[in-house]
Parts: sequence; structure tokens; C-alpha cells
Amino acid sequence: MSFIPDPSVAIILVNWNGYTFTADCLRSLRGVEFPEFKVILVDNASQNQEGSRLKNGFPEIDLIENSTNLGFTGGNNVGIRKALDEEYTHVMLLNNDTVVEPDFLGQMLQKFLTNPTLGVVQPLIFFLHDRKLIWSAGGKWKPAWCRSITLGDRKYNEQYQAKDRDLDWATGCCMLITRTALLKAGLLNESYFTYFEDVEWSLRFKEKGFDIELAAEAMIYHEAGASSKKKHAEGTLSATVFYYHVRNQFYLVRSQTKGLQMVLPATYHLSRFILWMAYFCARGRFQKLKSVARGIKDGWKLPLQKAELWG
Repeated sequence: MSFIPDPSVAIILVNWNGYTFTADCLRSLRGVEFPEFKVILVDNASQNQEGSRLKNGFPEIDLIENSTNLGFTGGNNVGIRKALDEEYTHVMLLNNDTVVEPDFLGQMLQKFLTNPTLGVVQPLIFFLHDRKLIWSAGGKWKPAWCRSITLGDRKYNEQYQAKDRDLDWATGCCMLITRTALLKAGLLNESYFTYFEDVEWSLRFKEKGFDIELAAEAMIYHEAGASSKKKHAEGTLSATVFYYHVRNQFYLVRSQTKGLQMVLPATYHLSRFILWMAYFCARGRFQKLKSVARGIKDGWKLPLQKAELWG
């Protein structure tokens, strides 16, 4: 591949009790062909000294160890601030439960050469367990419903045939962002903690006049939900996952609509979540039922802070 000499990239990984996944991701990043990048690993107060163990195994990384779990938003913001302080031209958010193709970064950077208003690029993301099955080919936003849709979700690329295209939103699983876009749109909104923060962020980039595109030739593979998939009494996903999903869906409604515009999306999502509660009640999953109910209440009542502008 032909290298682009000017850009410098900070790749931010957030680790939270995911040593094995993070180590696999770091091993794959060692094979990346683009020369000018640095990995900033932010450890969110993991157990068993995972941060220092990863630094020992991968001395090339910069390690930041948080004293508490700041979530996806807070953890990534710690890394973003460091990257901006060090004047990287581009910042990448990359989930720790991914592995990457050697040319993925170069393919993504090439997109910026042809579009001066491009602020964010997403690669084509496949499932790790089936590397032909698409996890995300980007996102579409339905404003009337405040509904985010994942393009290509669980479709085989042989049939879907993903191509470079404009997107409404990019997934926080992997997004490459220009310094200029970050300075104008701000950091991740830490009110979200985790889930839907990438949708809100993407809509902010668009509001500031930046385009978002899919680089279909850039490919990575995602375990999908490694930090939230653990055995619980009520199934694989914890009640906390449902809480954040529900609460943050209403955060999105509040941030994207005003007055009477709220009625349709609020009714739509409330109806969905009432059906979830009925299902959990029927299955005897009462912790999840309570989490959905709390998410509905908090999604409307808790204060929704504005995202931080850097500098």
C-alpha cells in the first residue's frame, strides 16, 4: 500500500477486566502497516493489575490507569484528551474486543484525501466468530422516531456487498476522527456512560458540518459485547445493560427533539420497553424488569449534561 506521510494517529483502547481480548487486539495492531500511530490504553480500574500486565506484555503502548471505572465515554475521553494534548492529527476509538486487518488504518486514512469535509470514518466490521458475517456497515438515523439502525446487521457480505458510502452515524466500536472535528464537536458526552453515546456524538459531528463515511475495504472483526456478556442469574446480558440501553435511548430523544417533536419517538420507545417489561415478567426475570423501569424513569428525570469542549 502507499503510505500517507502527514497523518499521525492515536488509537485508544479502553480495557475493563478484558485482558485476553485486549491482548489479542494489541497483537493484531502490531501487524498494522501504517507507521505513524500510537496505542493509548486506558484501563478502567480492572482487577488483577490488568493494566500493568498489558504494559509489560506490550511495552510500546502508552498506559493510563483510572482509579475508577469511568465507562466507555469517560475512559475514551481520558485517552482523547491525551491524544489532543500530544497533537495527533487523527484519533481512533477501537473496542478492545476486536482484531484488525494489517491495512485497515491505511484504508481508512485514504478516505480523508478525497473529501475535505470528512470528519469521521468507520471500517466494515465483521463478527469475530464468523468473519464473513457483518456486525456493522455503519448507521442510519430515523429522526422522526429517534431510531438508530445498524446497516448490514447480521448479513453476509457476499450478498450485502458493502460499498463506501455516506453514513448518518458511526459505531464507537471503531471510528477514526480528525482533530479538527473533535475540536469543533467536543468529546463524548459522559452522561451516557455506555450505549448510544456514539450515535449522539455522530449527530453532533454532522451538526457541525462534518461528513461520516464507511471505508468498506477497511476490515476488522468484533467479538461484540465482550465486557457485558457474562453468565448471570437471568441470562447472559446483565440487568445493567438493559438499564443503560433504555435510559440512554430516552437521553437521545431529549437531546434530538423539542416540544411536540418528542411525542412520537417517546411513545414509540416507551411502547417497546413496556413490551420488554412484559416479556421479563413472563420469564421471571425481575431484575431486568426493574432495570428497564428504572431506565425509563431516569431517562426522563436525570440531568443530561452537555459534552465537554476540549481546550
